Amino acid sequence: MAVAATTQLRLGEVLIDAGYITGEQLNQALALQKSSPEKKRLGEVLVDSGIITETRLNSALARRLNIKYVSVSDAPIDIASVAKIPKTVAMKHCMLAIAVEGQTLRVITNDPLNYYAIEDIKLITHMQIDIQVCNKNEIVSAINEYYSEIETQKAAHGANEASVQTGPLGYVDISAGADDTPVVTLINSTLYKAHSAGASDIHIEPFDKTTQVRIRVDGQIVDYLTLSAALHASIVARIKILSSLDIAEKRAPQDGHFRAKLEDIEINVRVSTLPTVFGEKIVMRFMSQSATLDNAGTFGMERDDYEKMLKILQSPHGVIYVTGPTGSGKTTTLYMIMEMLSKRFVNISTIEDPVEKTLARINQTQINPLAGLTFESGLRSILRQDPDIIMIGETRDAETASISVRAALTGHLVLSSLHTNDSVSAIVRLLDMGLEDYLLANSLVGVVAQRLVKKVCPFCAEEYKPTENELRILGIRTDTLLRGRGCHNCNNTGYKGRVAIHEILSIDGTIRNMISQKAQTEDIYRYVRENNKLKSLDKSIRKLILEKKTSLEELLKLTYFVE
Repeated sequence: MAVAATTQLRLGEVLIDAGYITGEQLNQALALQKSSPEKKRLGEVLVDSGIITETRLNSALARRLNIKYVSVSDAPIDIASVAKIPKTVAMKHCMLAIAVEGQTLRVITNDPLNYYAIEDIKLITHMQIDIQVCNKNEIVSAINEYYSEIETQKAAHGANEASVQTGPLGYVDISAGADDTPVVTLINSTLYKAHSAGASDIHIEPFDKTTQVRIRVDGQIVDYLTLSAALHASIVARIKILSSLDIAEKRAPQDGHFRAKLEDIEINVRVSTLPTVFGEKIVMRFMSQSATLDNAGTFGMERDDYEKMLKILQSPHGVIYVTGPTGSGKTTTLYMIMEMLSKRFVNISTIEDPVEKTLARINQTQINPLAGLTFESGLRSILRQDPDIIMIGETRDAETASISVRAALTGHLVLSSLHTNDSVSAIVRLLDMGLEDYLLANSLVGVVAQRLVKKVCPFCAEEYKPTENELRILGIRTDTLLRGRGCHNCNNTGYKGRVAIHEILSIDGTIRNMISQKAQTEDIYRYVRENNKLKSLDKSIRKLILEKKTSLEELLKLTYFVE
């Protein structure tokens, strides 16, 4: 882009020529700009006032200037190029360097007419500037992501250097007031980066010569950092201090949590330590994620599942279980249900380990085994508090299950989570815990089995012709299926984001009789499927595959397939 050309263009004329605004709208925006105390540029005024969309504004400018209008996801961003511009300058001008070609630095901006910003970057980098246009929100998001990555790499390098300088154990002073130490900076930037990437967990794993840091994004573990093994003891000590754990105890697992504020982001983190042959492994889990949820208005469910769930929730008493493996979103579903129930004129109490999210109008209790507050003792106390609805974070043993069932039989609606593979097997699991069949038959209202299915990355998705074997596994004829090639947007996994699927079993009179008569699991399966009482998980996955939302690989991972 020729910088001189930018000084000869008037934005208003460009937009009028493109037919995007009228002369009257331009005069209106100029008047708003003049009266604004914030000294906004004309483009910001036009967008903020709703006269034109940012997409239209940028596309018109790109055409007139003969430059590219791009999305951040269109091309890989070279992190070494990003570092050419200081973060403060990038934020000030809303400009991000994305690539270097010879002596030319390619930069994306939402304002290609900002001549002074372009000159500022030329002076700082001593390079020629090639401008491309991009929407502001995309640039701001990318600035936060890539500069946090740079800060993490610097912190890791600094921490490794510090570990060499401070002796064979790699000890770094992490006492109060030493918040500028490399280890503190490394942990803070890792937390920030993982949270920004939408990760659910951070794994810090010690090995013979290195410490490996990995993060779980969309249910899949991806490599993030490799650190010196000499640094591991300092990292563990810092995290234990944050979590109020015993630094001296290294031979037994420990659990804790901490809250932190990283810039403007408040996070709540659950911490677990586990001794291994090379030291203590640390897993940090973000306890409340602000990730985008598909079908958020319907508990993350499809409309027909949601309506079936609402009917179950109309029951004045009984037990409802949400089941699935660890990380399947059970707690998120329970919280959404509790938020809906709290709008009724009812008294709601919960007992959880831990309380992952505070909810309005709900009395939440955190268990504390050291103080004698367990699920069993807490539940007994809650029953003396005149509750209408009780939520138990997890049904872990026979005693908790027994108290829950008896509470349901005395007029309470009880919700809890349970670890089973599907809805019908929850019945067998509860009976195996030692529950009497007649108690379970009279108290159980419904069971919701849940899974999270990875969605194919929209940036690298490609259609392909399935093989006969794939069609046989799918059980449905189709011309094309979808898969992800892998790109920088999805960490080369081919997947980005997840969607929940559900299997909802509503307990009717026939199923109650079958439970009382100790019917075989296969008989209950046969009844619900022959009478269309259940939409199975594998059927839901097949539907997503045909809708081109996920891949056949997810069907093979989440359901059984027998030759």
